[in-house]
Amino acid sequence: MSIKLGVLLSGSGTNLQAIIDRIAEGTLDATIELVISSRPSAYGLKRAEEAGIQTMTLSKEIYADPITADEVIAAMLKKADVDYVIMAGYMRMVHAPILQAFPNRVVNLHPALLPSFKGAHAIQDAYDYGVKVTGVTVHFADDKYDCGPIIAQQALAVEEGWTVDELEAHIHEIEHVLYPNTIQLLAEGRVTVRDNGTVAISEA
Repeated sequence: MSIKLGVLLSGSGTNLQAIIDRIAEGTLDATIELVISSRPSAYGLKRAEEAGIQTMTLSKEIYADPITADEVIAAMLKKADVDYVIMAGYMRMVHAPILQAFPNRVVNLHPALLPSFKGAHAIQDAYDYGVKVTGVTVHFADDKYDCGPIIAQQALAVEEGWTVDELEAHIHEIEHVLYPNTIQLLAEGRVTVRDNGTVAISEA
């Protein structure tokens, strides 16, 4: 079945583009009903508009109170009748108003293998630490930063001599495949959260 998505972003929107492209190819059973940006200048808004997707930006004044902001966002997502909220480079925490409106239906992408290297500088942190393996995590968001039940992970072996920019490019390549693939699992109804907070993926 097809699921309806609301996408939250703050930046260039390359993961949004990957999702748009997969929907257009017919390999992702979803529609994007609404894209919400925390920054009016985010290039992701242009990508959404070019794809004919409704967009919304919240002002800094509204974000001055994060709970009020999330109440507004939750109301807009509800109005758009979305099934899942997809965080695609959204540089803000989501709080109770969104999490309670969409329990186990707010999905985040993180450019490291959680629980390692949480936070906004995961790629740089992993690079500085000298790890030989890092990767990408897709997980359900909860009320803690970069926590919540893990749905999918993909590892990346870090090659000797890579710059941090090269590492970042390889991370993004994985993201642009793993994220749409994981959303497709949601569309197929194959993802369930167990009572202990881990995720089960059923066979197709």
